[in-house]
Amino acid sequence: MSKQFTLKTPKGTKDWDGKDMVIRQRLFDTITSVFKRHGGVTIDTPVFELREILAGKYGEDSKLIYNLEDQGGEITSLRYDLTVPFARYVAMNNVQQIKRYHIAKVYRRDQPAMTKGRMREFYQCDFDIAGQFDAMIPDAECLSIVVEVLTRLQIPGFTIKLNHRKILDGIFTFCGVPEDKVRTISSAVDKLDKLPWLDVRKEMTEDKGLDGDIADKIGEYVQLKGTVAEMIAKLENDKLMENETAKQGLEDMKTLLPYLEAYNISSSISFDLSLARGLDYYTGLIYEVVTAQSAPPAEGEKKKKKSKSNDDDNSDNVGVGSIAAGGRYDKLVGMFSTKKKGEIPCVGISFGVERLFSIIKSSKIFDDLRPTATQVFVMAFGGGPEWKGFLAERMHVTKMLWDAGIEAEFMYKQKPKPQKQFEAAERSGCPLSVILGQEEYAKGEVKVKVLGQGDQADQGVDVKLEDLTSYVKKTLSTLNVESLNLN
Repeated sequence: MSKQFTLKTPKGTKDWDGKDMVIRQRLFDTITSVFKRHGGVTIDTPVFELREILAGKYGEDSKLIYNLEDQGGEITSLRYDLTVPFARYVAMNNVQQIKRYHIAKVYRRDQPAMTKGRMREFYQCDFDIAGQFDAMIPDAECLSIVVEVLTRLQIPGFTIKLNHRKILDGIFTFCGVPEDKVRTISSAVDKLDKLPWLDVRKEMTEDKGLDGDIADKIGEYVQLKGTVAEMIAKLENDKLMENETAKQGLEDMKTLLPYLEAYNISSSISFDLSLARGLDYYTGLIYEVVTAQSAPPAEGEKKKKKSKSNDDDNSDNVGVGSIAAGGRYDKLVGMFSTKKKGEIPCVGISFGVERLFSIIKSSKIFDDLRPTATQVFVMAFGGGPEWKGFLAERMHVTKMLWDAGIEAEFMYKQKPKPQKQFEAAERSGCPLSVILGQEEYAKGEVKVKVLGQGDQADQGVDVKLEDLTSYVKKTLSTLNVESLNLN
């Protein structure tokens, strides 16, 4: 007797089908079209890397890496993101300049929250610029890409939170954080998007042993935010600028400001000193995109208790969290290079597809998308003892449409009933039908009918068979109907 088991996908993963796949493909197409518009070329890298390549790059998040067993004498791990593999690729191939995009799955041994897009297997869509360029020009373009993508996807109420790693490090030094605690305190600050300040302060002091007075000094800075212009004005006369590292970071922000205004994206950006980005490889500008659904709980707000029995816990207070993030990482490529001049400055942005999908699905942004690419459903009507169903004739007309680049299908039945054919066309979401009538087809004519308008709204137009493809294309154009690849 065979062993009984439960049919399910592994924790933190899901099957994708139907309308969900249509929405996800629309996401990919939209994001890819923006990446290409900015000169991006695509690459692909292995889904797993040598473990030593990934080690020491992710700070406290390293515990989320999926490690694989020794296979063939190599110790490997599933990729945690697409950035470290890209840096390895640049170093290995001695790439000096590239604008690259990469859309692929990554893996994290995180606690899933499926409805909010936090999964263990998920897609990232990355765009990175590597090479020596004048300061902040590539950074500004990456930020422009963020606004273009989210605007085209109709994501409501998004904000790009912006900070600079040098300003943050300068704050820690200026406030008196011991050097060996900088990264761990930075990780605590990064939780301000999920927790109120008092909880973060408690973690700093009680869990990580930071002096309370130092924590309070940090709190005076990391709770500041505003427009880039406002924050520059606030910080440039602050005593913090006595710290050379923080001063360098602010100079970068001053350089960046006119570029943001030139791209007309300043209104989408908040200069937020609480943003830390926990990954160890960031060296300069850092950013994270949130929506109105991602606001942290108010000070003192009671947090929902998580159920330990629920593998796919959905009780977070912070919606889907960040939907895109990135920054500058000028030292990462150099970590993989054996050459003296191996450092290649890089900056990039990464979009989380599943989190974007969660917003789009809940907001019904793409509800008008058709579930299939079918543009025309080929039908046949007839009756009597001689009626065979026009199966071969339907195949012939469908092939004509295919050869003309028109997505078409027909019912796989010898003698389908008219109602069943209309129901099949409705399920596919196609806008047109081509009807082969028993008498009309004998005269070399078919009827083209617009669907979805009621039986009386459109009785159809008789079209000669030799004119069918040109008439269908014209009608689809009038209806503004294309295939699902809508770039």
